[in-house]
Amino acid sequence: MKLISIIVPCYNEEEVLPLFYEEIQKVMEQMRAEHDDLTFELLFIDDGSRDKTLVLLREMALKDQRVRYISFSRNFGKEAGMYAGLENSRGDYVVVMDADLQHPPAFLPKMYNYVKDGEYDCATTRRVSREGESKIRSAFARLFYKIMNKISQTEIVDGAQDFRFMSRQMVNAILDMHEYNRFSKGIFSWVGFKTRYIEYENVERPAGTSSWSFWGLFRYSLEGIFAFSTAPLDIAAVLGFITIMIAFVLLVVFIVKAVVVQDADLRFLAALCIFCFLSGLQLFCTGLLGQYLSKTYLEVKRRPIYLMRENEEIYRERMGEGSEK
Repeated sequence: MKLISIIVPCYNEEEVLPLFYEEIQKVMEQMRAEHDDLTFELLFIDDGSRDKTLVLLREMALKDQRVRYISFSRNFGKEAGMYAGLENSRGDYVVVMDADLQHPPAFLPKMYNYVKDGEYDCATTRRVSREGESKIRSAFARLFYKIMNKISQTEIVDGAQDFRFMSRQMVNAILDMHEYNRFSKGIFSWVGFKTRYIEYENVERPAGTSSWSFWGLFRYSLEGIFAFSTAPLDIAAVLGFITIMIAFVLLVVFIVKAVVVQDADLRFLAALCIFCFLSGLQLFCTGLLGQYLSKTYLEVKRRPIYLMRENEEIYRERMGEGSEK
């Protein structure tokens, strides 16, 4: 028998979780009918939800032995959720997908067919359209992929998603990367392995709202840049050198003019402009260095990527003790 682990990070998914569970059950039954050697486990990661997501997961785990869950002590972010799922998965194959049905469960049979024969180590989806997104958000997303692929040696395919069907070998390779500041799109690409991309049109959420704000996505894109490229450090060095040369030329020009014209105000203004320009550039470059230093600081601390508060085994034991009493 081959076990497929389906990892589902959740954050405030109370409205859409029953719809997802219903759809994924249909797909699992379909795959079992086509491949009688398949078994499944559903591993939900509750990322510190503030609604009734955990309550629903408890109910699902009690009535369905295939359902497992891990509930964090607080919100650690989707990256921590995916890592926790991969780390605790037991399957020969592992799927990562969202609960909002924007990652259509109907793709799972096709993805399994690509991976099961060993021709591909991973099957993933790639959005060819961004319908339902604002034009500004879509423009920034495309700009991010263009910049990232120019400044990084790790190629990240535009529109590629976290919705992935992976072999155990690939999952183990990902788990060997223990960094605290994680950017999974880059990690999936960095570890290599042969990947099949399935193109599809964007699907909107059937219920609930996305927890990703524009600012949150912007910060996440910076994580990717700082995690997989040192180009900002190179830019700072080049800008610093160019600015020093420009400042030196301007200083010579202003000094010559001041001596010839005999205008004290000109000398003062020139010195003030150069001072302000260089000070601003130094602050800019220091800020870039600070970003890399902060990442190093967090890595050196070696804090856990997530902390578990509860899982289905703890809850079942608690319920068993309660019934005995």
